[in-house]
Amino acid sequence: MTEQPARRDFLRTFALGAAAMLAPGCARLSPKRAASRRPPNIVLIFTDDQGYADVGRYGAKGFQTHHLDRLSGQGMRFTDFYVAQAVCSASRAGLMTGCYPNRIGIRSALYPHSPVGLNPEEETIAELLKKRGYATAIFGKWHLGDHPKFLPLQHGFDEYLGIPYSNDMWPVDFDGNPVEKGHRKTKYPPLPLIEGNKQIAEIRTLDDQGTLTTRYTERAVRFIEKNQSRPFFLYVPHSMPHVPLGVSDKFRGKSKQGMYGDVIMEIDWSVGEILKTLEQCHLTDNTLVVFVSDNGPWLNFGNHAGSAYPLREGKGSAWEGGQRVPCIMSWPGHIPRGRVCTRMAATIDLLPTICAMTGAPLPSRKIDGVNILPLFEGDRRACPRDHFFYYYTHTQRDQLKCVRQGKWKLHFPHKYRSYEGVEPGKDGHPGPYAKGKTPLALYDLERDIGERHNVVDQYPQVVARLQALGEKAREDLGDIDRPGKGVRPCGRVEW
Repeated sequence: MTEQPARRDFLRTFALGAAAMLAPGCARLSPKRAASRRPPNIVLIFTDDQGYADVGRYGAKGFQTHHLDRLSGQGMRFTDFYVAQAVCSASRAGLMTGCYPNRIGIRSALYPHSPVGLNPEEETIAELLKKRGYATAIFGKWHLGDHPKFLPLQHGFDEYLGIPYSNDMWPVDFDGNPVEKGHRKTKYPPLPLIEGNKQIAEIRTLDDQGTLTTRYTERAVRFIEKNQSRPFFLYVPHSMPHVPLGVSDKFRGKSKQGMYGDVIMEIDWSVGEILKTLEQCHLTDNTLVVFVSDNGPWLNFGNHAGSAYPLREGKGSAWEGGQRVPCIMSWPGHIPRGRVCTRMAATIDLLPTICAMTGAPLPSRKIDGVNILPLFEGDRRACPRDHFFYYYTHTQRDQLKCVRQGKWKLHFPHKYRSYEGVEPGKDGHPGPYAKGKTPLALYDLERDIGERHNVVDQYPQVVARLQALGEKAREDLGDIDRPGKGVRPCGRVEW
């Protein structure tokens, strides 16, 4: 494939920057000029269960996100940005590897002491950037396997502080008290806080949960300050706003939407601290900052969940509310200020895009992401992602539920977990799920973002085209009733 002009330009910039860093007298450059002569830093902030409408510029109500709104004004806000799957581990696997998670054998949400995890033969963003001399760190939730073999330091990260899986995977009930004997959570150990490869503390109470956002932020700030003289990759996958919600005293009661709003405001503060540190270190102009959620909101938690409005459903579904998420990117001098991008893009696209802008090599194995640098450049004709497949785990197998191309989204017949028609929970307690079932259904997402008007009978040619795309996906990535030829095994260990 012919190398794109944008990639050539960035590689040329990288080469010139490397030469300048090695040249005599480099130390006499100002910090701002020195930063401009090296490959760009990458800061990736990844929240947990934050809904499409839970950022100010996306329509948030009851709380403010001043720093995220400022970041949006400095860069680009994506309206049609997708996660690889609408659940924790699968979503993170796609983000880190540029692959649909079923391609690499990661599905659903991994539990404590799971015998599976991210295969060491898969190459992560961190591993690829290490080949270009980057310092790398993750502060937050990993959730790609908690056996030492699968932890971040074995996947390209120099530093790690965080929890190895979701913050509700602990022997504590929704009210904050230890679960009683016979409860399904009694099999879980206390929630470990890990640094490097070793546990350094336990998160035992709801008050302990309230320290996590601040802990991650403080470490992120120190990492930037320590590595300001070299390129770095900083990954901050927040534990929040996944339930149980935790917020520090400095933000408790600050919003008009209760604890959920407080938690989002603290995450926004965290973003602000990171942005402030980049500015103080004269790194803003040479840093790509990406803010994105891992999937839609867990709606049956009611006032402890966010909003996907105007999208349908939420976490755990292939409706737009499950997989379309807020995404903001800023890279001064490269991404136009205040731009809104309505083109389709996804978390699996970040890996090849980062490789293109840094000169890092692509993985040796097949990936599914595409380079979206043309969108960064504001090319309104660019459409690097032609289509997107919506998979979700069903009865321990990955099911192809939908495919999107352009404005058209085709649902294949499937059953799904629904939040509609049932009363949600309150104050940290979940409500019940409903059961949904959809026939073959076609939606025009430009006119019908809420997926309410099935036009499958009106556009048979569109349906046939999308069905053909779906068949290609099944051949490569599989479906509930057939294995895919391009699927690779996950990592596995015997405890």
